[in-house]
Amino acid sequence: VPLVESGGGLVQPGESLRLSCAVAGLTLDDYAVGWFRQAPGKEREEVSCISGVDGSIFYADSVKGRFTISSDSDKNTVNLQINNLKPEDTATYYCAAAYGLGSRVLVDEYEYWGQGTQVTVSS
Repeated sequence: VPLVESGGGLVQPGESLRLSCAVAGLTLDDYAVGWFRQAPGKEREEVSCISGVDGSIFYADSVKGRFTISSDSDKNTVNLQINNLKPEDTATYYCAAAYGLGSRVLVDEYEYWGQGTQVTVSS
């Protein structure tokens, strides 16, 4: 599995987390890497994507201003900084990679998926 997420955990509202997607065997410059989340009983939601192909970045409206995506070519990771966490951010967070695309990627175009990392926001 070329994608492995880490950094999830149990946090209180208002705290921050930094999720990391370790990308093995893929060159970040050739891929768009997106972050998704899925809460129990809810549909999967794409929250952000960064393209190494054209440098573009996408954020869902629901997370703009609190989530920041970045890539680290030295470590071959794509990170998602989440600030001011809210209970509604509770979900399993997944990263996915799509070859050769910009940051607006159809779900079916993602070729690789990680196993997910759980984020729970509760007081």
